[in-house]
Amino acid sequence: MLQVRFLAEAPLFTPCKINFMKRLGIDFGTKKIGLAVTDDGGQMAFPYKVIPNDGGHTKYIEDLVSVESIEEIVIGYSLNNKGQPNKVHEKVEELVTDLTLHIGLPIHLEPEQYSTKEASHIQGKNSLTDAAAAAIILNSYITKQNN
Repeated sequence: MLQVRFLAEAPLFTPCKINFMKRLGIDFGTKKIGLAVTDDGGQMAFPYKVIPNDGGHTKYIEDLVSVESIEEIVIGYSLNNKGQPNKVHEKVEELVTDLTLHIGLPIHLEPEQYSTKEASHIQGKNSLTDAAAAAIILNSYITKQNN
């Protein structure tokens, strides 16, 4: 007997695990902080700006989150060559605490070893190198989330 299957019964697409939300990436350094922002769908990161690490960065990030309608933050965390937290990592943990208290958005940590060197290698050393490193960190996180 011939069976007929109507198109309405067959799925038209296979759902995939993609979260559509605008994200902020942060490459935290002792002197400068690189920032990257995704497109509105949260699927591709772009270097945004480099700001000084001068104590006013939490307020700047807070304002940026509001202006750009950011829904999630990804911060690169740094470990030494032995995989142990270093001095920068301690400061990243302080930043996570400050942002959690002031903004209250989900914050994720993403490994960032050599992201600044990678950014320098790709585009050369310039005023947006740390922002490009933040984009590399953010793209790494997005890739892992989509797989």
